[in-house]
Amino acid sequence: MPDNGNIIITVIDRHGEAHELEAPTDMNMNVMEVCKAYELPVKGTCGGMALCSTCHCYILSDTELPEMKDDEEDMLDQAFFVEDNSRLGCQLRITEEIDGLRIQLAPEAEE
Repeated sequence: MPDNGNIIITVIDRHGEAHELEAPTDMNMNVMEVCKAYELPVKGTCGGMALCSTCHCYILSDTELPEMKDDEEDMLDQAFFVEDNSRLGCQLRITEEIDGLRIQLAPEAEE
């Protein structure tokens, strides 16, 4: 972990390119917001309320994450391309515990 209170997460975009992102642990951000801050193609249409699935991602690392809440699970039930390792980026808070997290952005649903 960088010594400035930030963590590093790796995001693999929809083209297979890996992006190492530095994220602050003291701003109550989530993975979706960090991706948007780095201008990665994550819509986050609902603003982080687990009401859409435009920040759907796959967890690639064995990072221990908080358990999925019902609203996230319900939203993923309606999402496209869901896998066993699917999560919503808006529901993953940036904390020291997720330092080293590796995710891949899920394919966008046909609109």
